[in-house]
Amino acid sequence: MKIEKIQALRGPNIWSVQRKKLIQMRLDLEDMEQKPTNKIPGFRERIEAMFPTMIEHRCSEGTRGGFFSRIDRGTWMGHVIEHIALEIQTLAGMETGFGRTRETKTPGVYNVVFSYVEESVGMFAAESAVRIAEALIAGTEYDVQADIQKMREIRERVRLGPSTGSIVDEAVARDIPWIRLGTNSLVQLGYGVNQMRFQATITCKTSNIAVDIACNKEETKRMLDMASIPVASGGICVDEEDLENVIKKIGFPIVIKPLDGNHGKGASINVKNMDDAKAGLAHAKNYSRRVIVEKFITGFDFRVLVIDNKLVAAALREPAHVKGNGTHNIQQLIDETNKDPRRGYGHENVLTEITVDRDTTDLLTKKGYTLETVPSKDEIVYLKSTANLSTGGTSVDVTDMMHPENIFLCERISRVIGLDICGIDIMAPNLTQPLKENGGCILEVNAAPGFRMHLAPSEGLPRNVAAPVIDMLYPPGKPSRIPIIAVTGTNGKTTTTRLVAHIVKNNGYRVGFTTSDGIYVQNHMMEKGDTTGPVSAEYILKDPTVEFAVLETARGGILRAGLGFSRCDIAIITNIQEDHLGLSDIHTLDDLARVKSTVVKSVKKDGWAILNAEDEQCIKIGEELSCNVAYFSLDEENPLIKKLCKEGKTVCVYENGFITVKKGEWKIRIERATHIPLTMGGKARFMIANVLAATLASYLWGFKTEDISLSLQTFIPGAAQTPGRMNIFEFKKFKVMIDFAHNPAGYRGIEDYLSNVEANKKIGIIAGVGDRRDEDIKECARIAGRMFDHIIIRQEKHLRGRTEDEIINLILEGIAESGRNVTHEIITKEVEAIKHAISVAEEGTFITALSDVVTNAIEIVQEYLDKEIEQGH
Repeated sequence: MKIEKIQALRGPNIWSVQRKKLIQMRLDLEDMEQKPTNKIPGFRERIEAMFPTMIEHRCSEGTRGGFFSRIDRGTWMGHVIEHIALEIQTLAGMETGFGRTRETKTPGVYNVVFSYVEESVGMFAAESAVRIAEALIAGTEYDVQADIQKMREIRERVRLGPSTGSIVDEAVARDIPWIRLGTNSLVQLGYGVNQMRFQATITCKTSNIAVDIACNKEETKRMLDMASIPVASGGICVDEEDLENVIKKIGFPIVIKPLDGNHGKGASINVKNMDDAKAGLAHAKNYSRRVIVEKFITGFDFRVLVIDNKLVAAALREPAHVKGNGTHNIQQLIDETNKDPRRGYGHENVLTEITVDRDTTDLLTKKGYTLETVPSKDEIVYLKSTANLSTGGTSVDVTDMMHPENIFLCERISRVIGLDICGIDIMAPNLTQPLKENGGCILEVNAAPGFRMHLAPSEGLPRNVAAPVIDMLYPPGKPSRIPIIAVTGTNGKTTTTRLVAHIVKNNGYRVGFTTSDGIYVQNHMMEKGDTTGPVSAEYILKDPTVEFAVLETARGGILRAGLGFSRCDIAIITNIQEDHLGLSDIHTLDDLARVKSTVVKSVKKDGWAILNAEDEQCIKIGEELSCNVAYFSLDEENPLIKKLCKEGKTVCVYENGFITVKKGEWKIRIERATHIPLTMGGKARFMIANVLAATLASYLWGFKTEDISLSLQTFIPGAAQTPGRMNIFEFKKFKVMIDFAHNPAGYRGIEDYLSNVEANKKIGIIAGVGDRRDEDIKECARIAGRMFDHIIIRQEKHLRGRTEDEIINLILEGIAESGRNVTHEIITKEVEAIKHAISVAEEGTFITALSDVVTNAIEIVQEYLDKEIEQGH
């Protein structure tokens, strides 16, 4: 078997609009295509022995053990690999269950699709599943546990931490979108101007000064002391002389910790003599030049969490420890403790496995113990000097036991330091009495405190501490999204996108839009190139200045990675015509329609899908949508339009020379087509169709008809506003038009326009694109033969695996089949072809360059026009 390609789909996609995180693997079964599972001796027994838990895979049978039944009856290896990929992720602690396996048009080649939790783990699972399947087929040994451990390690490296993850989960539960910014824990909630950012538990509202204060333990202590908040006595040391001076003042026992430390690194607790104090100082200085030395306060270690100046949780923390039973040694007790199902690798479970490190051996050495020591029955042996969960500690929720005086004290501390999310470490006998009474004190204040101990305590009530964070970032009434209008289709996408963006901008919004020629924010080009995929959509949604997004969404990006947004408010399909067929397993118009329908299926329930009533595929798609649907048509008498009008529905039609919105029998005339520059005086019918789509979307969004009308009149087509979309350059004696038409439907649109153009001679410059089917290249040439008197064939770019001669021969065949006696010549370089056409142009000639390399063509023609203007002066 051979993996041809593995890709991650991260948004709504052709397999599922709801399940946004899928791995798609294109797999060639090779000779295994002839060997379903029932023809492989012992396969069922081997896979069941390796994965007994697969008994829970119901498969299409819908019953427990369904998948094993399918194996008995005979199923193909692609289907088996899908199930293995899901199962090994589950065994690695990432439960996920959606999968699909479908054969492509190429016999023996399958698309194996399955859901994932972490993308890089999903990619690994795809390759691992194939290796496992090959071992099961051959009956050879395979170390599945090694792969599962590797997946755990990958997950721990790439996943969001428990605190960040909990905030993201809470945002998702409230329908707030999120984007991970980079590979660390920096996350954007919301889109555009409504975004909020956070990293771990530091938010965009967190004061920089407050973080600096909290990170400076000396400054924190001073400020708390000045505010009459109890703190441990002590001082700062840089050398042994300082250490001795501080100890003289406060006496033993003491705590030594780095001034700039975190997670308890470099700390020494309950130090009782000068030798240990000097060793502790040296250890702390590995982490910080300056070291804090404080009186060791007896009592319990508590962590209190205050968010937005309100106390939300409190936990009693205990360092990692074991309890003696009089028979097992410390190492055996650690091993036994780690068997607790609540303990896992890294952050995968409520508790973390206990590991033996220098801190552990130091603590044991102080007690005169080693890992071989057998503690007496019920003896507690502490293995870490701090109570962090990440080092195996445990936590008990004590929120409801806090004395009101202590609640007041903690909320006041958050204001004194100035932190919006504040972790307060307290050492005290309990929190049920005021600290001033029981002698407790504040040890330190933490910016970016961990949430895990509160989200999933070892004992007591779990607290959803992420909820108050979201309450703070998105108080009631504050939106998290921005409006999104998505535009797809075969032809007219870019023009429609630009026109919608123009209407939106004229209505006072700062608009960001993506097109096949670049990314724009408020008409400023930010990135040049074909930017119609999910990365470009995300670019706009991440921009903090954008108030409204209009996103051209092409088939390539949808197939490659899914949509770049979770849902949109309005989606437009301009048309679905034969183009790019034969690529990426898209062979028919039905296949293409399935890709395009992903966009309209992502429309929110109360949003609108805008569809072409003259397009059969659009009509089929409209019948299966759950959102509102509205149609546009160049023909007021279109049967579907008439039916919808009778039902009182809203449509947009071209009638009596007007762009008209109809609601039932009411007509709202927006503007006369001849007043709309984009329609070329009403001659370009396919441009009128684009205007209808944009007008209907704008009207249904809620823009006023007079504002839409003004925008239609002020949208001036040309090389600057609509590059490569019927750009006409008027020379003294002739005209040159450049258009991006590259498929039969696009050519027919140009043919329709040229039939209304008066010219003594019509010259066409055409080319074939290598990744189109033979019949598409020939059909374009046939249409060219019908609409031009003389054709210049050029071939320079986009051969895509074909030879130049192969494409030119197909074009010549098509021209011959047009039924007209058309002259032609071959000039392969685009630049030379355009220069030649201009040089031979007579008075009244109309040159049309159907160019797939628009920028070059525009620059050349503009250069010639500029020269003519200069010479005229």
